[in-house]
Amino acid sequence: MRNVTEVTMFMLKGFTDKPELQIILFFLFLAIYLLTLIGNLGLIVLVMGDPRLHNPMYYFLSALSSVDACYSSVITPNMLVDFMSKSKVVSLLGCATQMFLAVTFGTTECFLLAAMAYDRYVAIYNPLLYSVSMSQRVYVPLIIASYIGGVLHAILHTVATFSLSFCASNEIRHVFCDIPALLAISCSDTHMNQLLLFYFASSIEIVTILIILISYGFILLAILRMHSAEGRRKIFSTCGSHLTGVSISYGTAFFMYVRPSSSYALDHDMIVSIFYTIVIPMLNPVIYSLRNKDVKEAMKTVLRKNWFINKVSLHGKK
Repeated sequence: MRNVTEVTMFMLKGFTDKPELQIILFFLFLAIYLLTLIGNLGLIVLVMGDPRLHNPMYYFLSALSSVDACYSSVITPNMLVDFMSKSKVVSLLGCATQMFLAVTFGTTECFLLAAMAYDRYVAIYNPLLYSVSMSQRVYVPLIIASYIGGVLHAILHTVATFSLSFCASNEIRHVFCDIPALLAISCSDTHMNQLLLFYFASSIEIVTILIILISYGFILLAILRMHSAEGRRKIFSTCGSHLTGVSISYGTAFFMYVRPSSSYALDHDMIVSIFYTIVIPMLNPVIYSLRNKDVKEAMKTVLRKNWFINKVSLHGKK
């Protein structure tokens, strides 16, 4: 079969065709999206504005927040428009762009989580050399390499997917252009695409998880050698949030992409991918801030400053 794309427009089927349910979902996902932007952008501003947070750990956290804000922005605004629109149509180029960006940010997040685990290992296992081992010449290339890895992975799948023919159906049973949903409607042989998805996604997941596990293995050794209960508590507080974020992100990613194509169930997978692309970016700022003493102190400082400014301005008006 020649790789000639007959379909030029796709129709996203989404969750439901019932107008009353679409209105409820619109306001639900609008609230989630606003919370995602407020949480992630607020965390970036907090890290940039507070000198106490000017270290590699929080720069990695800022990079993760920027990825989460962008990841959600690739999916949610278009989905909100579709909830209010009768014609849930996306162009071929728009679909390819959305898939490319979604894969880029999803993969970048995996690499950043691994880099953050390595950063925690360096900080805890050998704290005296932390400023040297994790200098700007180290953490900046790690962040850049995470983005480059995400882009290269996205290029591979975008080119492979949109080299297929879409001539039988243009209805995507999803709320965005996800790889499995597109492979399901192709009239080409998708065996090679499914292998690419399985092997590359699983390789990235396994390599990054190994980095995380090895890093936390050394961290555990450092904890066992530690005699200070306060020091152990601080380490658990710092690392616990990262482990929580890793468990949620990798669990859903494994379920979505690292499995045989025969086990795909698009309706069920759609809900899981929504959780991965929309809900997790909202949860990450909460996970990383509520259990972090430095972030909570920085937030309190900002709130106190705003309260003082408001009080002074109100007093001046009187």
